Amino acid sequence: MSKLKEQLMEDMKKAMKAKDKERLSVIRMTRSEIKNKEIESGEELDDQGVTAVIAKQVKQIKDSLADFEKSGKEDVMEKLYKEIEILQEYLPEQMSEAEVDELVNQVIEETDAENMSDMGQVMGAIMPKIKGRADGSMVSSKVKEKLSN
Repeated sequence: MSKLKEQLMEDMKKAMKAKDKERLSVIRMTRSEIKNKEIESGEELDDQGVTAVIAKQVKQIKDSLADFEKSGKEDVMEKLYKEIEILQEYLPEQMSEAEVDELVNQVIEETDAENMSDMGQVMGAIMPKIKGRADGSMVSSKVKEKLSN
């Protein structure tokens, strides 16, 4: 079993004992998503796979936040922010914008990318390096910015 899955199990037990319903709910939902992914792929996920599942959950929550902001549902937004906060405890430390810029420049240099037609090649090389540590849409916009200049 991956260390991250073990950590989720331990934290779930702690949340049960502490009667922390919100944390317990988020961890159960996460463990369920991990299990579904394992069933779908037919193999047990390692820490990298678990991180990808958690990062996907965070992205989905952030995407849904925009809708709730428009409707002004403060109570739901507060709950979603708390869920993101809990999930981010299990993700690796996020890269700063400067670190992303540096990595984008490095990969563009490595791949000899010159214009927008090389974007797929650059993104293909960057994504495995940042998995779970930076938002893909931010990386994409940085690559577009660099290649369009």
